[in-house]
Amino acid sequence: MRLLLTGGCGFIGSNFVRLALAERPDLEIVNLDALTYAGNLANLADLDGHARYTFIKGDITDSAAVDRAMRGCDAVVHMAAESHVDRSIEGPAVFIQTNIVGTQTLLDAARKHNVARFVMVSTDEVYGSLGPTGYFTETTPLDPSSPYSASKASADLLCLAYHRTFGLPAIVTRCSNNYGPYQFPEKLIPLFISNAHADRPLPLYGDGGNVRDWLHVADHVRALLTVLERGAPGEVYNIGGNNERTNLEITKLILRALGKPESLIAFVTDRPGHDRRYAIDAEKIRRELGWTPRVDFADGIAQTVQWYLAHRQWWEEIKSGAYRDFYQRLYGERLGG
Repeated sequence: MRLLLTGGCGFIGSNFVRLALAERPDLEIVNLDALTYAGNLANLADLDGHARYTFIKGDITDSAAVDRAMRGCDAVVHMAAESHVDRSIEGPAVFIQTNIVGTQTLLDAARKHNVARFVMVSTDEVYGSLGPTGYFTETTPLDPSSPYSASKASADLLCLAYHRTFGLPAIVTRCSNNYGPYQFPEKLIPLFISNAHADRPLPLYGDGGNVRDWLHVADHVRALLTVLERGAPGEVYNIGGNNERTNLEITKLILRALGKPESLIAFVTDRPGHDRRYAIDAEKIRRELGWTPRVDFADGIAQTVQWYLAHRQWWEEIKSGAYRDFYQRLYGERLGG
C-alpha cells in the first residue's frame, strides 16, 4: 500500500510514521507537511533516505500540491491541522482555512484519484463538554466550544457528506488527549515537564479541575492503522484510553516524577469556553475492530517524562524564537511577566 499521510512531521504524525514503517513492511508512506509552527523535520530526520518514506513540503490548501502528492496513493490518513485551542481563540481564520478548506481540498483530490480509504483523524473536542458523568459515543451530538473544535467538526461532517454524496470511502476517528514523545511543548504535559525541569511556573487554567481522558500516542497510532485496514467506510470510531485525570492530578504527577515542589503551580485565569470534562466510550472500536490500548498510564507517563529529559535539546530549540513570543502573549500578563 502507498499511503499519503498529511501532517506527518507533527506529534501524532511522526509517531505514526515510525510505528507504521516498523510494523507494516509492505507500507510506503508519502508525508505531505507544510512545516508550520508545530511541524518539525527534526522529528523524522533519521528517516531521511528510507526506501519506504518520502517527504513532500506542501500545504493541504494548495490543490496542485495535494494532487501531485496523492498521485499513485491507495489511501489517505489526514491528520494535518491547526490544533491548539488558545491559538484558535487568538486567531480563528487560519483554523478555518487549514482545517476546513484543507480537508475539502484533500477530499476532492481523493475522489479524483479513486483512493480506497480516507481516514480523517479528528478529536473528542467536537462533542463539547461533558458533565460529571457519562461518556462520548459516536452518536453524541456535536457541540464544539472553540473555533478549533468547530473547524474540526466541520471537517468531520465534510468527510461523512462526501461518503454519502459521492461514495468516497471516508472514515472518521475521534481520539481523546494524546501524550508521548515529540509532542509540541505548548501542550500541557510537555509544557509542564519542560517548565518544571527549568524551575519555571506551571500555568494551570482555572482550578485545575478540568478532566481529560489520556491516551498514549502509540496506542492511538495502532488504532489508526487498525481503522485504515479494517474500518468500515462512512463510520465514526472513538479512540480513548479509559484514563480520566484532572489537569491538577497530571500536574502533580509530573512534579513528583521530577522531584519538584508543588509551589511551581501557578493558577491562571481560565480560557474562554474551556470544556470541563471529556471522556470517551471506545467500545465500538474494541468490539468491531478488536483494538484495545496497551500502554499502562503510570508506565506511559514515566516513559514520557524520561523522553523529554533525554531530548532536552529538541524542546529547547522549539521553545525559542516564535514559540517564545506566543507563550509570552498567552501567559505573560497572567504570570505578571
